[in-house]
Amino acid sequence: MAGTYDDRDGFIWMDGTLVPWREANVHVLTHALHYASSVFEGERAYGGRIFKSRDHSERLLRSGAALDMPIPWTVDQIEAAKAEAMQANGLSDAYVRAVAWRGAGEDMGVASHRNPVRLAVAVWEWGAYYGDAKMKGAKLDISKWKRPSPETIPSDAKASGLYMICTMSKHAAEARGCSDAMMFDYRGYVAEATGANIFFVKDGEVHTPTPDCFLNGITRQTVIGMLRERGVAVHERHIMPEELEGFEQCWLTGTAAEVTPVGQIGDYAFEVGALTRDIAESYETLVRA
Repeated sequence: MAGTYDDRDGFIWMDGTLVPWREANVHVLTHALHYASSVFEGERAYGGRIFKSRDHSERLLRSGAALDMPIPWTVDQIEAAKAEAMQANGLSDAYVRAVAWRGAGEDMGVASHRNPVRLAVAVWEWGAYYGDAKMKGAKLDISKWKRPSPETIPSDAKASGLYMICTMSKHAAEARGCSDAMMFDYRGYVAEATGANIFFVKDGEVHTPTPDCFLNGITRQTVIGMLRERGVAVHERHIMPEELEGFEQCWLTGTAAEVTPVGQIGDYAFEVGALTRDIAESYETLVRA
């Protein structure tokens, strides 16, 4: 599939109907466009099967509830919508984007209880999120923006508005020749990349930030399970910036990123070592099993 995302062949599932891709539009006064009342999921299908599909559908509903935006579809209905969208577009290996938002309605202020909550599912072919970084390791900038306190945002929701500082961070990173940026949290601890969780290796053990103010990714949880099945010690804890110098390996996890090695964060360098490669290859095997 080629071209801009609004000018492609195919179909997008919207509110129970398959709509021609170019006609899958919303009104300019859609509440989500003005007030970020939107949640979404990013998923990947391998060989016709969406990895952890129900987990994603369940999280979509939880995210909507966290934003006081109950989504009027069940998990089973969302699962059926994803299957229908994949079949309509003839794809078996695909990226799947389910998105729910408050549409246009009687309200156009901050409050929006009278506006309908809408749901769409789009699927398309999407290769490696970080390009050739899977072989040589991604290069990360360090963002000036910090993940905010959970007292200020629903940090356990996959909400569109929470990605604003991620977009700015990634733009700044790309301007410096990097693939992405690592973010600290509001306390100064290492948090995550702009759209992926982060892991470090030292002396054969794995360290990863505690997800107490950012999303506990489904891929993150999967990889922690894989490591523990191998008998690798995994420490979920607060990580200070000065600890970066002592880590030997690093990788990112996420549905789009899958498992991507990191070769550099700011001035800190990491090897794409055996454990990193093993987990990346094992994850690839798992999702295609």
